[in-house]
Amino acid sequence: MRLICDPVYGEVDLTASAAELNRLADAVAEGKGLLSSAPSPGNDALAGIEVKKTVGPGVLVHLDSERQDLAISGDAADRVVLADNLRGMASAEDGGHLHIDYFPGHFYLAEGSLPLVVNSPQGGMPTR
Repeated sequence: MRLICDPVYGEVDLTASAAELNRLADAVAEGKGLLSSAPSPGNDALAGIEVKKTVGPGVLVHLDSERQDLAISGDAADRVVLADNLRGMASAEDGGHLHIDYFPGHFYLAEGSLPLVVNSPQGGMPTR
């Protein structure tokens, strides 16, 4: 798994294998877990992802600058929606990517969530 925080656009880019995305989805659904990312050159790489249960509403995706991790927290119902989206990318057969961006009234993300781009294990752009 590779996590890069784009300082210009303020989004986090996640590239992972299908197995890694499924492990992340399991951690998100369960509400606990710590997943490490592969070391990447440069100052914009993150060390991993930590998932925690919290009382909602919504899922908050944010940076833990002290640990250099991406932190995902939220209530059970909203974490399940995010987990399902991650599993969808893990099983995408034609490539592509998923933008997970907060907007006012978003049905499962909490205000203040960082934009997250999840790349398909088949590549970031659709092949069909």
